[in-house]
Amino acid sequence: MVDTMALLPSFIRPTRMTKRPARPAGPPAADEAVLDAPDDRLSPALVAAARGDHTGAAALLAATRAAAEWENRDRYVRRLAAFARSRPEWFENWRTAAPGDPDALLLDAQLTVDRAWPSPARAELLREASPLITAAARADDRDPVPWRIALDHARGSRAGHRYFEELWEAAVRRAPHHYGCHVAALRYLAALWHGSHHACFDFADLAAQDAPADSLVQALPARAAFGYLTDGCGPELGRARLDAAADRAVALSVRLPAADPWPAEVRNKLLYVLLRLDRRDDAATQARLIGPYATSFPWDRFSDDPLGHFLRLRDHLLTGGPEPVPAGLVPGPADPLGDHRGHVRAGDH
Repeated sequence: MVDTMALLPSFIRPTRMTKRPARPAGPPAADEAVLDAPDDRLSPALVAAARGDHTGAAALLAATRAAAEWENRDRYVRRLAAFARSRPEWFENWRTAAPGDPDALLLDAQLTVDRAWPSPARAELLREASPLITAAARADDRDPVPWRIALDHARGSRAGHRYFEELWEAAVRRAPHHYGCHVAALRYLAALWHGSHHACFDFADLAAQDAPADSLVQALPARAAFGYLTDGCGPELGRARLDAAADRAVALSVRLPAADPWPAEVRNKLLYVLLRLDRRDDAATQARLIGPYATSFPWDRFSDDPLGHFLRLRDHLLTGGPEPVPAGLVPGPADPLGDHRGHVRAGDH
């Protein structure tokens, strides 16, 4: 395994649906588009939680732990924590019924970090999460997800380089190619060296080179490209490096199921990157692969109506002929829309 550790400082060594009239030709599922749709496993757990029943969520997270499905586990715990922020009763029932449950401990740690993140007193509030993250990590030593939460926690509390390196080493020892942990490290780099996008790309490129062809880590350079294209800060990166990052993510997208909620977030960010690079044909291909599965991020950075924004983009790409995409649909860092939408959502910190 390539020592991506050498790149860390030492770094350089809920669902909404829109119904639309059907038409003879147009985008896939043109009469229906869904925002942040849960997959077939998560959906019944959320429905049960809405009724106050935690058993579906408990069974789902237990299954991911038993099968070592770490990427799914990470996604599910984020979504369940987001639901528990607005509907906490079912989780409180679970925590009371099974206080030592590894999955309840993990969800408690994620939920506490999420609640602290938007606060001006974030660093202070995050201190309350430390023992919860420790408890979740001790509950199952194989699980990398508590370590991803710990990496996010370290960034939010402005932890020093050495401490972050220790967390990173523990995370990749458990799952060398876990996407969530790599994203957390990339965000730490971006926060630490704001504007030094070369450092972020060096880390992302090395991680992707080391990862299997079907690993989500192949999309990490495109995520670094997204950060660069929406930042407008730091030295200019060469076009070739941005295209290479997009090419990696395009190759990954082809390997993933089409019109499926699982790869939707990767594809929605890739769509933005391709549009900013004026690669219209590739962007249209991604729009078809996305199908009806829009995600809030990144479109909520540019619009109060992320679903509508996505639909306008998709319609233009797939039915608009050779006409250029209107500039307002793909804002850059200097665009007023891009400037004031840059708040951090709990689900994407």
